[in-house]
Amino acid sequence: MPGADSAALQVEANGINVIGDDQRKGTPRQLFWPWFAANVSVLGLSYGSFTLGFGISFWQAVIAGLVGIVFSFLLCGFVAVAGKRGSAPTMILSRAAFGVRGNWVATAISWVLTVGWETVLTVLATLATATVFTQLGWGGGPTVKIVALLVVAVLTVGGGVMGFDLIMRMQTVITIVTAVLTLVFIAFVIPHIDWAKVSAIPSGSAASMIGALVFLMTGFGLGWVNAAADYSRYLPRHASSRAVIGLTTFGSALAPVVLLVAGLLLAGSSPDLNKAIAADPIGALASVLPTWYLVPFVIVAVLGLVGGCVLNIYSSGLALLAAGLKAPRFVAALIDGTIMVLGTVYVAFFADSFLGPFQGFLITLGTPIAAWCGVMLADIAARRGGYAEADLYDPKGRYGSVNWLAVGTVLVSTVVGWGLVTNTYANWLSWQGYLLEPLGLGGRDGAWAAANLGVLAALVIGFVATWVSQRSRVRAQELVTA
Repeated sequence: MPGADSAALQVEANGINVIGDDQRKGTPRQLFWPWFAANVSVLGLSYGSFTLGFGISFWQAVIAGLVGIVFSFLLCGFVAVAGKRGSAPTMILSRAAFGVRGNWVATAISWVLTVGWETVLTVLATLATATVFTQLGWGGGPTVKIVALLVVAVLTVGGGVMGFDLIMRMQTVITIVTAVLTLVFIAFVIPHIDWAKVSAIPSGSAASMIGALVFLMTGFGLGWVNAAADYSRYLPRHASSRAVIGLTTFGSALAPVVLLVAGLLLAGSSPDLNKAIAADPIGALASVLPTWYLVPFVIVAVLGLVGGCVLNIYSSGLALLAAGLKAPRFVAALIDGTIMVLGTVYVAFFADSFLGPFQGFLITLGTPIAAWCGVMLADIAARRGGYAEADLYDPKGRYGSVNWLAVGTVLVSTVVGWGLVTNTYANWLSWQGYLLEPLGLGGRDGAWAAANLGVLAALVIGFVATWVSQRSRVRAQELVTA
């Protein structure tokens, strides 16, 4: 998909407009590179520790990981088909389901989620660098954190500002470098695996296993569904939809599945490491490495996180434009980059912990995004052709100004979803879980409290309600002549 060499060194002129036929290029195979690079981060190893934290066995965690990771990225593959059909960003194509103005709330949530993710990944890179430098005896104080933050910010914001062609080049390089260095890392940690300890981890309840599965869904694919069409929109319309789905899913899920299994083996072998990961999810992994490999480890850690940051800042900029910002795309990327840096400064220098706020963030925003995803998937499945491009930008066009049924579906799904999840990670989230007692699920302290059923409920309600009620609306839209 990358164009000529010169294109990668030019600031992308396209924003939220439809990509013209003369600029559509590449094949679905090239979707593998950005999605692999965005998800090859060694943070995937730390998810092994997070998953065992639900009180389940190794094999239960493996099953939860396979289902949660692959299924959630499959959703990204389906959304990516809309990008190929409509050649516009995800949050513009979403207007067909919600209306041109009715899509604003979903776009705002998407923007918050992508900015939040890029901030989280930058925080991890900063903390990991400081930890490794401390282990090397080079000091890991404020100066190291500031330098690490600057490096990540320059790479991330630089890629976001330059745009699509440079990002695709960056992701190809990141894929190759991080894949090799990560495989070396896994080879080093194999001697630290104690299968006897891992296999002795007791099994947990079905509720705990579902909770882990949903957590992995929100931590992986559901964190990307709102941006999945942004990287397939440059493909020619005749590109295979099956290939778009398959390569988006494969490229996204391959590294997380491998890393999760390795992380489960590592965390299950060492209770001390398992505990340390909660405070510094990536830096703690350096403790099992020989000293000479710590510098390559920093490189693989930072590059892997930058791969995710770059996609997030590109998509957050597009979401900000779709929400109504009147500015060039690169300005939106600069705004989001500034917010990312300020958020990282707060978390890295002033916040007390990382894991709690991180999980609270994923579950809380994962619920409305799951609801949006259900509506969007049903709308995509109901369409037989492409999109009326001009009407995606015209409130008086065939998609209308506000589709109140779709907006209401997301609101109801979110209210139901938040009532079926619990968040002990922050005091201001303690109000969630209000439906667990009325529905006989044991209340906020019961067995199902940590299952996070609300995310699944929001996804299913959003899809079913839209599929049942909106197919006739979609057919009517497709019968309208230009």
